[in-house]
Amino acid sequence: MGSQSSEALAEPRQEDVLPSSVATAVKIVIVGGFGVGKTTMVGSVSEIRPLTTEETMTQAGVGVDDPTGVELKTATTVAMDFGRISLSDELVLYLFGTPGQERFWFLWNGLFQGALGAVVLIDTRRLAASFDVLGQLEERGVPFVVAINRFPDSPDHPVEQLRSALDLPEAVPIVDCDARDRASSRDVLLALMRYLFTLTNTPVPELL
Repeated sequence: MGSQSSEALAEPRQEDVLPSSVATAVKIVIVGGFGVGKTTMVGSVSEIRPLTTEETMTQAGVGVDDPTGVELKTATTVAMDFGRISLSDELVLYLFGTPGQERFWFLWNGLFQGALGAVVLIDTRRLAASFDVLGQLEERGVPFVVAINRFPDSPDHPVEQLRSALDLPEAVPIVDCDARDRASSRDVLLALMRYLFTLTNTPVPELL
């Protein structure tokens, strides 16, 4: 009886099982500075229960992490977030959210292995926090799109002004988003996939 109970517990939930029609799985990394909404985006868009590694912020981070602009934040990702979304019957994305604090960036090496592209979440209240993140991606040669996560008190800047401030090439897409909203977060991922297809000169498949 104990064995049967164990087997029942081990059975995956129906929503966690990949459809047999899936032909392609792609690894995508979601990056950004401290508190820009990476965990929120993974959680809002994932079709499975997301894996998070959030821990309560403690005195250990005082003087090390920069909480400017997110002083009310009480928890932070210390390893990664993980989720999954199907963009069509044949294409599924595996999402890996990175920790934002620079002291955890050594984990990025493993998270970026095998990644096809990345989403860079930006908080316009703290643009400077994105410079080093963008530099990391450019050094690694990982294609990315920039998603402006709109907070209630975010200043509204024209796209070209943001492009200039972030020193982004014209080809890199910049899109608005609300990381709390599933449809908005999905649209960001669709923008990334379309951008990746343009880089390979491959016709863009029909996506959701």
